[in-house]
Amino acid sequence: MSPRAKYVLGWLVIAVILGALYVPSLRESASRTAPTVRTEQQARRDIVQPPISTPTDVKVKAVLFWASKEVPTALDAVEMELALSAEPALRARQLIAALISNSPFLQQRVLPADAALLQFYLLADGTAIADFSDPLATATPSGILSEQMAVDSIVRTLEANVEQVKRLKILIHGQEVDTLAGHLDLTGFFTVRAELPADAAPAQANPGTDQLTPPAQPGKLSR
Repeated sequence: MSPRAKYVLGWLVIAVILGALYVPSLRESASRTAPTVRTEQQARRDIVQPPISTPTDVKVKAVLFWASKEVPTALDAVEMELALSAEPALRARQLIAALISNSPFLQQRVLPADAALLQFYLLADGTAIADFSDPLATATPSGILSEQMAVDSIVRTLEANVEQVKRLKILIHGQEVDTLAGHLDLTGFFTVRAELPADAAPAQANPGTDQLTPPAQPGKLSR
């Protein structure tokens, strides 16, 4: 073997040894950095929105809606145990907080990690007003699909767990805005639970199935 070949081989051996020593430390550094980012996001949200607990909290099986693992453009119902208040407005706040922070997997998140629910009001007629911090609008990916999924996750979660909520108005930092992130109209109300007219017949089972006739789809604007 020529002296030049020996020289090159020697440097290759040194490079392999250095790589073997450096890569594990790089992985360790990355693993330390990722949780730090998530912790900072959680800390910022907790300053604005401390965890909500009430004397009437009871652990129940709640149904929340996140992005589907199989079909990212759809929402999946996920059952999880949560301590929820008997008071409807507080119960709704707890559910929305869980939607923001408790997604089963990172890729299923539909609401920004930095978003916070600032206020939630429930009027006697079933109209709910949810006031979110700015990141709901600034950190939700712009596009009709991502914006619709974000709102539908809230609407369908409220529909499944808070029967007193009939329709939803979304504000951003106390203000009405035209759109969520440039596409989805926020100037009206989103139907959560459609009311049947007083003279309407009860829903009937569809022939050959055990399912009731489905109600109107949630997430649609009304004026």
